[in-house]
Amino acid sequence: AAAGGIEVLVSLARDGNEGQKEEAAGALWNLAYNDDNRVAIAAAGGIEVLVSLARDGNEGQKENAAVALWNLSINDDNSVAIAAAGGIEVFVSLARDGNEAQKERAAGALR
Repeated sequence: AAAGGIEVLVSLARDGNEGQKEEAAGALWNLAYNDDNRVAIAAAGGIEVLVSLARDGNEGQKENAAVALWNLSINDDNSVAIAAAGGIEVFVSLARDGNEAQKERAAGALR
């Protein structure tokens, strides 16, 4: 992550093909377990990209983006940024209308 990998993953999550977007969101999910990475992902524009994927992506993209956002939301500043990017509405929509994994991840992110 320190070698610029987070910026590359955020770029792939935004501009990659369908599979790249899903895998990049999954990698960001894993990286977001680390406090420093949570800050770096937000600084690289990852919150907006992940909210967009959670709203408009395919099934796998939505699942991975929602859980990545859940991990990012552990940081209070990120929680504010997720809300500002429209994340709460996306989580409510997934919790109501998503598949079982999306519902679970969205509910976790809303805690």
